[in-house]
Amino acid sequence: MKKLLISTVLLLGLSMSVSAQKHPPVPPHPSKSELVNIKMQELTKKYNLEKKLILNHPLATKQMKRDQMKALNQRYATEKRLLRQAK
Repeated sequence: MKKLLISTVLLLGLSMSVSAQKHPPVPPHPSKSELVNIKMQELTKKYNLEKKLILNHPLATKQMKRDQMKALNQRYATEKRLLRQAK
């Protein structure tokens, strides 16, 4: 009986402390165009970083760099086109 009373009081105390905690307000959701702009900026940053890595690679030949840049440009153009369509 004593264990039941203790566990009940403990359970009530924990549930009251959990329900008494304040929840932070929900942040406003960005609009679709804002999301697209954010993704476009991230894509541009990623493109510039990869371009810099390709061009500054010490062991890659000019032909290898040219091929990698061609593939990177195609991928970037495709992703950019998809983002524009989502607008």
